[in-house]
Amino acid sequence: MPTRIVETSEAAETEELGAELAGLLRPGDLVLVRGDLGAGKTTFVRGAARALGVRSPVTSPTFSIGHLYRTHPPERFDVAHLDLYRLSGLAGEEPDLLADYLGAERIAFVEWPPQDDPELPAPRLVVTIHHADGDARRIEVQG
Repeated sequence: MPTRIVETSEAAETEELGAELAGLLRPGDLVLVRGDLGAGKTTFVRGAARALGVRSPVTSPTFSIGHLYRTHPPERFDVAHLDLYRLSGLAGEEPDLLADYLGAERIAFVEWPPQDDPELPAPRLVVTIHHADGDARRIEVQG
């Protein structure tokens, strides 16, 4: 997929893009989500998670390493939502730090991924969200 650039003017449109891109994902996929504070990373993940079948509230895992959500029906797969903001990289961390969140039985979204960290598997998509005027966002999707 060549780089795709989408401009959104409100949070609902950012969620809609997440929902649209969720249709490209399969269990085992990793999506890296980059952007400044308040850019809309969790909003994007919320839209994708809902489209994948998550019914519970999707919130930022800023104060934990991540959240794991069940999709409905439960026998489908899990959606992992991680926030690595507090980590400078994964090399010095416990080897199993992300074991509960990454794997063939789940789709994982990682906010604040370390740049080019060999500890993370190759991503299916890389989403970068930039602030524009007001609630507007410029979203780049690479896959």
